[in-house]
Amino acid sequence: MPHRFHEGEVSVQQRAGVAEIARRVGGSIHAEIPPRAAEFLAERSFAVLASRDARGRVWASIVEGAPGFCSAPDGKTIEIDAAPTAREALGEGLVVGAPLGVLAIDLSTRRRMRVNGRIERAASPIRIAVDEVFANCPKYVQRRDLERESVVGTSVGGPIESSSLSTAQARSIARADTFFIASGHGERGLDASHRGGAPGFVEVLDARRIAWPDFAGNSMFQTLGNLASDPRSGLVFADFETGDGLQLTGRARVDWDPVRASRAPGAERIVEFEIDAVCETRGALSLRSHAVEPSPFNP
Repeated sequence: MPHRFHEGEVSVQQRAGVAEIARRVGGSIHAEIPPRAAEFLAERSFAVLASRDARGRVWASIVEGAPGFCSAPDGKTIEIDAAPTAREALGEGLVVGAPLGVLAIDLSTRRRMRVNGRIERAASPIRIAVDEVFANCPKYVQRRDLERESVVGTSVGGPIESSSLSTAQARSIARADTFFIASGHGERGLDASHRGGAPGFVEVLDARRIAWPDFAGNSMFQTLGNLASDPRSGLVFADFETGDGLQLTGRARVDWDPVRASRAPGAERIVEFEIDAVCETRGALSLRSHAVEPSPFNP
């Protein structure tokens, strides 16, 4: 049966003029995990989760572990044997029946896959019943070889929470080349995805607002389609040199103004994000990389 896009995805596809392309590409979305995808999942050392907290806010969180901490016992189920390394509030979203989005990504090969489903078991290992699984192209992924340098989950001083960005946090975002975004739809669940570009592709507008260019992708527009239906979303910036994690939750909107987009090289539109809450966890991640190979697709 062909994949059925929800109304938000359809509206964005139509506005972007790629509805027919999206219908064809949508054939890559499956309801079961193929064997090769299961192997890829089991080789990962970290994953990004999309969840909602008790207040309905959306968060993107990183979990990590030795290869095998993510697995697919069968084609309809995945398990994650790890606790969040940044923001304990992820636990609020770990409720049986709640939606959960998973992004598995290999920065060294630029391969990535997304799995969206519902929680069947909230205790570790978290068990997720699969609704959708699909791969993404390697565009805009900066190549990094990651090595483990500390104990998983070791953080320094506990999380630092606020409602706006500090000067240091704004500087960190302004030099980032990668972040991960969580978004959702009321009926279709949650999704975690990757965004990348040359350092500086994310613009800090002020202490409560940031923006980034939306580049050409797979034309399915899962993230922007979700935002068209529900602007609540979450971002996580991982500093693979220091192990620090910076999470933002808030609301995103797409600016379709072609004049504004023309000011950002390669942009087809601009996404603007308004911050509701910030959570910084220093030393949260055990994975490190000190060398970066920029994506050849970066504008």
